[in-house]
Amino acid sequence: MLQPKRTKFRKVQPGRLRGKACRGAQLAFGEFGLQSIEHGYINARQIEAARIAMTRHAKRGGKVWIRIFPDKPMTKRPPETRMGKGKGNPEFWCAAVKAGRMLYEMEGVTPTLAREALRLASYKLSVRTRIVERGAF
Repeated sequence: MLQPKRTKFRKVQPGRLRGKACRGAQLAFGEFGLQSIEHGYINARQIEAARIAMTRHAKRGGKVWIRIFPDKPMTKRPPETRMGKGKGNPEFWCAAVKAGRMLYEMEGVTPTLAREALRLASYKLSVRTRIVERGAF
């Protein structure tokens, strides 16, 4: 699973996910892409599950780019713990995704195969997405 090799700080503050993505919102590498249409957090397990769904459907043909990286540690308190006593320990890594962010890109496969692979990948993610194509606008 994806996670940073090292970070400056173990725990981070929540921050906010407002507005649309300015960077990483256009197709940059492939012919087809999966773009988020709402904001949210996508954890490393979901990113990997969607990648596996895409590559399996394409029978390992074509090329896939993952345009997001889980670099935000999310913390959790142990179950049945009273309030207070500080922040919980980092449990998993996630990527903060804004609306309009390109999540995956794909090329080297037929349009129907790419659309179906991206559709299967979208089911694995916790944000609503749409499929975009180069030159389809």
